Amino acid sequence: MNQELTFSLKSICFDENYQPSDSTRITTNFANLARGKNRQQNLRNTLRMIDNRFNDLAHWDNPTGDRYAVELEIISVEMNLDAQSSNDVFPLIEILKTSILDRTTNKRIDGIAGNNFSSYVRDYDFSVLLPEYNAHRAEFSTPDDFGDLHGKLFQQFVNSRAYKERFSKPPVICISASTSKTYRRTGNQHPVLGVEYQQNALSSTDQYFAKMGMQVRFFMPPNGVAPLAFYFQGDLLGDYTNLELIGTISTMETFQKIYRPEIYNANAAAGKRYQPSLKHQDYSVTQIVYDREERSQLAVKQGKFAEEHFIKPYKRVLEQWATDFAL
Repeated sequence: MNQELTFSLKSICFDENYQPSDSTRITTNFANLARGKNRQQNLRNTLRMIDNRFNDLAHWDNPTGDRYAVELEIISVEMNLDAQSSNDVFPLIEILKTSILDRTTNKRIDGIAGNNFSSYVRDYDFSVLLPEYNAHRAEFSTPDDFGDLHGKLFQQFVNSRAYKERFSKPPVICISASTSKTYRRTGNQHPVLGVEYQQNALSSTDQYFAKMGMQVRFFMPPNGVAPLAFYFQGDLLGDYTNLELIGTISTMETFQKIYRPEIYNANAAAGKRYQPSLKHQDYSVTQIVYDREERSQLAVKQGKFAEEHFIKPYKRVLEQWATDFAL
């Protein structure tokens, strides 16, 4: 039996009035920012940082540095395991979609889908499955099939009618460079993405994203202090316009300055040879409250939610679907 998977999308604006819905993954970074007594100031400051960084990078024909504003939508993806029934619905992933408001022309420019990436199944893989797999092993390792199911589910979504009706280009996911790898600056430089770095070896995250059909390149944007990891399909430099790329850079670099200031808000830029470290002491702190410890605890909690409500009850169905999987 080849199980049919269908997807539906819900969206909510990420602005200073954003409040996480009950169905939002509470480990999602932007949900973390939107809680507590400082929630509205947190959001306002974050959005201002994004706009300022966008205008810093899109400086041409922008003499006052305020031509553009970035608008963000949180896209929640629900997956239905049976097209004939609406009961078997599972919240699969959440991504961010950028749009750019050009105040000079009063036009909105479509941005890139992806950016931030949150997934219940990934929480299960990294926070439940891996620790259990390595509990009694002398050296850390991953199962041979690690990430296979998640990768196939993601590729099915990106190739689905639901995705293609909503987005015109493949996703780009931008996250922190790995603290376990060393990066070397190359001679390649892009006007918007900046200086390219290459790593000494693939990380477990790189291998995980490869199963999602995505490759990685590392760039340190102009006036940035550390390279960002860009996961993409196709041609990162050729498939997207400069403004589309700036939308992703300004959004995700801002989030990383908040989440990982030791790396992305460091007071000195990465050199020719660079290894990111969360133990780095020479950095500045943003005026935005973010609970990093809470997020790591919730990743385990939500990984167990995925195990209980998705992985275990649908184990045979999912195994059969993965066996039959073909794009």
